[in-house]
Amino acid sequence: MTRPPIWYLAVLAANAAVRLRELAISREHERLRGGEPSAPGTYPLMVASHVALVVMPALEVSLRGHARPRLEWAMVLAGATALRVWCIRSLGTSWNVRASVPADLVPVTSGPYRYVRHPNYVAVILEFLAIPLLAGAWVSALVLSGWNAFVLFDRIQSEERALDESPAYRRAFEGKARFIPGVF
Repeated sequence: MTRPPIWYLAVLAANAAVRLRELAISREHERLRGGEPSAPGTYPLMVASHVALVVMPALEVSLRGHARPRLEWAMVLAGATALRVWCIRSLGTSWNVRASVPADLVPVTSGPYRYVRHPNYVAVILEFLAIPLLAGAWVSALVLSGWNAFVLFDRIQSEERALDESPAYRRAFEGKARFIPGVF
């Protein structure tokens, strides 16, 4: 067993720190806005998957060794992070990690939401690929991405049911793709 390189441990630690900061921001937004979580059953599974995103690639790299840092995956990670920040800023106090939909929902149709309904999930999907593959942890990338897809499927279905209760949301996002502009 070998220790993962310091640069990779720093990437994983930064990812964990960002997630913890996002939890604090989310709690504040939920306190301000209220609303019931749209998929409470999947929340613990999401937390577990984000913890695994830090732990599993580090274990794989320790057991199997690591590849040199892959610039293309670093660029995907940077782009995904920028997209997630853009999503959070665009949603403002409406953004939260529990997918709570307030009763006074005003749909946000600016920023990346101008193009698709769920750009934040696109960012997370890309992160679940890029973080492990940055150091060649391809088993982690496959397993974690599969798990993430399983969790997101239910969460997105539940979140859309809650959002669709708002006629304003239905009007604003009618005909807009979920993830990729012009697809599905």
